[in-house]
Amino acid sequence: MPRHRRHRVSLLEAAALAGLHRPEHHEHWPEQREINFDPALKMMATVHQSDDGFRIAVKGAPESVLEVCERVLTEDGERALDDAARQAWHRRGEALAADGLRVLALAQRQAEQADEDPYQQLTLLGLAGLYDPPRRGIQEVIAACQQAGIRVVMGTGDHAVTAQAIAAEIGIAGSGEPAIEGARLDDLAQLDERERGELLKRSVFARISPEEKLQLIGLYQDAGWIVGMTGDGVNDAPALKKADIGIAMGQRGTEVAREASDMVLKDDAFATLVAAIEHGRTIFSNIRRFIIYLLSGNLAEILAVAAAALVAAPLPLLPLQILYINFVSDVMPALALGLSPGVPGAMRHPPRDPDEPILMRRHWAAVGGYGALIAGIVLIAFAIALGPMQLDTAHAVTVGFLTFGFARLWHVLNMRSTESNLLLNEVTRNRYVWLAIAIGVALLIAATYTAPLAAILSIQIPTAGEWLLILSFSLLPLILVQIGKLVVHHLIRGPSGFQQGRTL
Repeated sequence: MPRHRRHRVSLLEAAALAGLHRPEHHEHWPEQREINFDPALKMMATVHQSDDGFRIAVKGAPESVLEVCERVLTEDGERALDDAARQAWHRRGEALAADGLRVLALAQRQAEQADEDPYQQLTLLGLAGLYDPPRRGIQEVIAACQQAGIRVVMGTGDHAVTAQAIAAEIGIAGSGEPAIEGARLDDLAQLDERERGELLKRSVFARISPEEKLQLIGLYQDAGWIVGMTGDGVNDAPALKKADIGIAMGQRGTEVAREASDMVLKDDAFATLVAAIEHGRTIFSNIRRFIIYLLSGNLAEILAVAAAALVAAPLPLLPLQILYINFVSDVMPALALGLSPGVPGAMRHPPRDPDEPILMRRHWAAVGGYGALIAGIVLIAFAIALGPMQLDTAHAVTVGFLTFGFARLWHVLNMRSTESNLLLNEVTRNRYVWLAIAIGVALLIAATYTAPLAAILSIQIPTAGEWLLILSFSLLPLILVQIGKLVVHHLIRGPSGFQQGRTL
């Protein structure tokens, strides 16, 4: 629900508590016309028929309403509103705003015609202070955003003092940081770099119009920021469209706002937006992990076969065996990685550069290192089978095939982040990974002991000694990588004990 409508509901509820009910008043003074809220004027009005003409009721920002009021209603009747009295009312409004209240001025006048200008010769009725309490837990949500490198900026139509009090209450700004009036944004083109830099440091903007919201978004975008904008009203639609990510409120937001946005919050909770950011980081991390796993495993196959071919040795893997290993390890384990829970501390490091590729230099290095390690260990096992163990080529190829197959399965456990726990991490806590490993093991056992399948794949049944060679060497890449991750984590860990999550 747009703010001016929420204000109307609040005033109706307050009137009902005082024994004044809208249906009865509408019977007495039927509404003839409504002048919608004007963001530029910061006022709205309704026109009602009365016994002696028309009664115009106005509400809006105190500074706007007081500017067009000529009289004030007191216990003794109407009196002239001079400059001294007007300043006194301004001070009353600022005192209410300092308590975090949204302040409205209420005024009226009599008119002969329903289409007269409603904003002139008004009589001030008083001020209304509305308290819209922050949602429970919003302070923690704002803190989580700031910890994640997400700058939260408040742009509101409220009085500057109100905006400052609310921002301090929920943790957007310090209690001593003043709010910037939206009028400062009208002449951004005239500001030098120092003045623009000062605006970029501010977190609270008050009395900001829809046009000024566009200016504010442009200010951040020109500085290279990625801007997300939340809004709910029709007037927010242009800013939602201009922002890099427009986020509309699904419950109280207007249809226009929802259509203009890129994302809709079904529950209107800012905490949901933070959860969406965390899920987004998790999904991207899983995609990166998925790709590294697939590329490194397939690179290991290429390196192993190419190295054997270069020295004119028997191949450690046959074509059908490669296809079978790809079926076993490229499908289920890789898909299971896509369902991994979030990396520990995903919301404790800054957002990545939007131009950053999925795989950076360190990830390509990891792909090459993993591939070379797995290929080298498989070739060593294959060489031991042919040499010291004096196995024939068929049994040696079986050793190469099974060593490679099991090594690829255990390799999925290498995809944990460097800073995560060795035993309990985002990969080991993923039950789909363990299911994929179990199915993969079953398929490799089936390829060994199911006669028709073993014949197709040219597999010989291994002896106990061969199984010992296969299992020990297939586990070796996992052991070496985990040792390496522990060393790297120790070297790159900062004073806080935390380092941005990496898949190495």
